[in-house]
Amino acid sequence: MCGIAGIFHCGTIKPVDPARIERMTDALAHRGPDGSGVWTAPGIGLGHRRLSIIDIAGSPQPMTSAHSPAVIVFNGEIYNYRELRSELAASGATFRTEGDTEVILAAYARWGVDCLSRLHGMFAFALYDGQKRELLLARDRLGVKPLFMARLADGSMAFASELKGLLAHPLLRREIDPLAVEDYLAWGYVPDHRSILSGVEKLPAGHYRILKHDTAPAAPVRWWDVSFAERRKGSVADLEAELLHHLREAVTSRMVADVPLGAFLSGGVDSSSVVALMAETSRDPVRTCSIGFDVAAHDETTYADEVARLFGTEHHSRTVGAEQFGAIDDLAAMFDEPFADASALPTWRVCQLARENVTVALSGDGADEALAGYRRQVFHAHEEQVRRLLPGSLRRSLLGPLAEIYPKADWAPRSLRLKTTLQSLAGDGGEGYASALAATPNALRQSLYTPDFARGIAGYRAEDRLIEVMQQAPARSGLDRAQYADLMFWLPGDILTKVDRTSMAVSLEAREPLLDHRLIEFAATLPDSMRVRGRQGKWLLKRAMRRYLPDQILFRPKQGFVTPIAEWLRGPLAGEAKAISSSAALARTGWFDSRKLAGLADAHITGRSDHSRLLWQLVMLDRSLRRLGVAT
Repeated sequence: MCGIAGIFHCGTIKPVDPARIERMTDALAHRGPDGSGVWTAPGIGLGHRRLSIIDIAGSPQPMTSAHSPAVIVFNGEIYNYRELRSELAASGATFRTEGDTEVILAAYARWGVDCLSRLHGMFAFALYDGQKRELLLARDRLGVKPLFMARLADGSMAFASELKGLLAHPLLRREIDPLAVEDYLAWGYVPDHRSILSGVEKLPAGHYRILKHDTAPAAPVRWWDVSFAERRKGSVADLEAELLHHLREAVTSRMVADVPLGAFLSGGVDSSSVVALMAETSRDPVRTCSIGFDVAAHDETTYADEVARLFGTEHHSRTVGAEQFGAIDDLAAMFDEPFADASALPTWRVCQLARENVTVALSGDGADEALAGYRRQVFHAHEEQVRRLLPGSLRRSLLGPLAEIYPKADWAPRSLRLKTTLQSLAGDGGEGYASALAATPNALRQSLYTPDFARGIAGYRAEDRLIEVMQQAPARSGLDRAQYADLMFWLPGDILTKVDRTSMAVSLEAREPLLDHRLIEFAATLPDSMRVRGRQGKWLLKRAMRRYLPDQILFRPKQGFVTPIAEWLRGPLAGEAKAISSSAALARTGWFDSRKLAGLADAHITGRSDHSRLLWQLVMLDRSLRRLGVAT
């Protein structure tokens, strides 16, 4: 795993200062503490920071091709590089190293941009073709590895693995995009179609972009998508066997490393399944680690301990408490953009724990998106059944008014909190799912904005982009569309961003076997009933794993890696909640009504309402603004 950065002149050819590239890569040193390099030529500069995982002594970057005037900087892992190497060698290619970077160069020389479909893994890379005098920027199918880009005032395009790499360039404008603030308040992160800074872009997952010296930058081109439009036929036993085959292939392919390797273990279905399949393959005890919480209702370490005992792993655990939030500024520095998934803190801590023993750790991320493991997906599938039975006019006229008068009832048991469900059923499926996924409802966001800020975003609503993704999904059912949106929108923007930044902050490589694209493509063809039955999501996965895991692990209520932030903001972090309305950084923006922010904090602290997610979003936004030093 590594960090990459570079500068490419579009429309002209000017020298690139190597010292400027070096400053950009120095900002990414945490991603690659084992080595660094810079390469420049007229109009192009590439930089690299290396975390050595495979071919430790070889494969320095930037790497030049032995057979063509091509140079690459690469962040990620290609899990089928040995098979590709053999295929390319059979057709005459020769290799100087034992790693996967040189295989990408050879694959490009043989197949051009079509080589992307042959690469199995996680990657973001920049490959300069000296013969064509063009730069290929590419990102993996699901966006496991990030790539930021910005057009600068001198006509160049700069790129880097993280925003902080671009921030090291003196020509980058630090001006907030107000639409990104609306996106952030809606989702708790800045999604991949936008950046917190105007003029900065993220290369979308499954896309490439070609830059040429004599023309303006071309738009990104999609090279991969997943379709939910087909349905796999076969018996339950056959589909179960095929799923298990894909799971084994995904896990074993990600166990190749020349450094110590382990796994995150929460005690949930997904991480436990990964550990079970690792234990099946490994000669030695699997090294596992887990994080617990000082609030018992959120602590899963007993389940992790049970799985560790079951497979005889070398297990390590640690507890996270509210005092750990003294590291808020460290979190803000990690993400650059505001990022309010409160599980980022324990994810960072479990990465720190893992790094004490290993350099690579496998995670269970991806199964919820691929196999319908989120409660919201299960609820959405049932809501879509109701929508099919009741005409839209009836739902709007009957359920809409009911939703208006039904109390919000944050204090009530989940089964009695019907307001959100009624609101969702009154609208169409896209509106309902966007509301379920949003961290802060649209009406609440609008109530917080000052008139000037509201005029500035000119009616823009964050949910519309997600609804558009669902409407355009290659899908057959509402469940398909919800999963497609999670894979294309939520996964790269939230989950993979969180894991990439927290793992790279401690120079740990995290691998996600359950995001193997062959597994994703297979899962997308499963009938709805193989994914959701009754209130049970991931039905086929749980059935397949019964040979490995006990029912109390497979079928206990889904908990997730949930931080007890609501309790902490009423207790040891209440001061943070109260201070948000008077924060100097937020106050200077003029975006929010300070009296309403104070009211939110008071209502949460006194227990009248649960505003923990929104308060945490505001805390993290404040910290990010302080660090970015932006114009608002």
